[in-house]
Amino acid sequence: MGADSEVRVAVLIPCHNEEKTVARVVSDFRGVLPEAKICVFDNASTDKTSEVARASGASVFHVPRKGKGNVVAAMFANVEADVYVMVDGDATYDAKAAPEAVKRLIEKRLDLVNIARRYVASDISRPGHRWGNRVFHHIVRRFFGQPPGDMLSGFKVFSRRFVKTFASFSTGFEIETEILIHTLELGLPWEEISAPYYARPEGSESKLNTFQDGGRIFKFILGLYKLEHPLGFFVAIGAVFAVTSLGLGIPLVAEYLQTGLVPRFPTAFLAASLMIIAAICGTIGLILDTVTSGRREFKRLIYLQYPSPGTRGKVAMGGQEGG
Repeated sequence: MGADSEVRVAVLIPCHNEEKTVARVVSDFRGVLPEAKICVFDNASTDKTSEVARASGASVFHVPRKGKGNVVAAMFANVEADVYVMVDGDATYDAKAAPEAVKRLIEKRLDLVNIARRYVASDISRPGHRWGNRVFHHIVRRFFGQPPGDMLSGFKVFSRRFVKTFASFSTGFEIETEILIHTLELGLPWEEISAPYYARPEGSESKLNTFQDGGRIFKFILGLYKLEHPLGFFVAIGAVFAVTSLGLGIPLVAEYLQTGLVPRFPTAFLAASLMIIAAICGTIGLILDTVTSGRREFKRLIYLQYPSPGTRGKVAMGGQEGG
């Protein structure tokens, strides 16, 4: 890596029952990043993933709580490096893209390089997965800003300051979405490159359920929108109550002006109550928006305490290897 040869790189491979592919992934990334430390995180596998990974020369860590989000939290907490390459252990991503992504991250002082999947055949990905990726892309763009084209790619490169300041909430496959929303919300520098994406080897099965995990991702995006943009979230709810209140109350006001009577008092009470609720929603949004702004500023200050990629020398590769 030339002038940046002192930068330490760690390859993080989350795995659940990937005994058929993990050795190939370890070998491929050792071939393109020979000085990197290869770390396999076994997420409650019931096959020989750990044994195969250890025999391939990787450091093996065990994460008993199921879910990719839990694995990513463990990876970021237990490995020390300057640059982190995260890739799924299913042997579908092209390892040859890693050196270019690492180089770009360092030279441009980026915090994230997302490697978009370039499908080598049209029948590799299920139609539901591609459709869901497009839907989530539009939702995130509407709520948070322009995200990478392939939001759900499992192949990413991170800076140390990203990894050590990223406090995740997700436990499952929502983690890729949370990573990108975190990047957009803090205004972190990122780029996207593409690389070939291959079919899973025979006997290897995807752990992603199109509808179940898709529903969880959608719910998670809405939850993050409420957390990061509470004013817009609660004002939208309040607007529904306000419009309903006006729809019920305007005819009553018109009738009162004509006759001086309020013939439907329960409806008037309901309309007034709904408008009060709308005002409360707006007030909650304003208060939480102030809290969110302070929290975002604090996160930014913590982030700025870490140097950008390529501006520091070697650091220890910590973390206790699993048994």
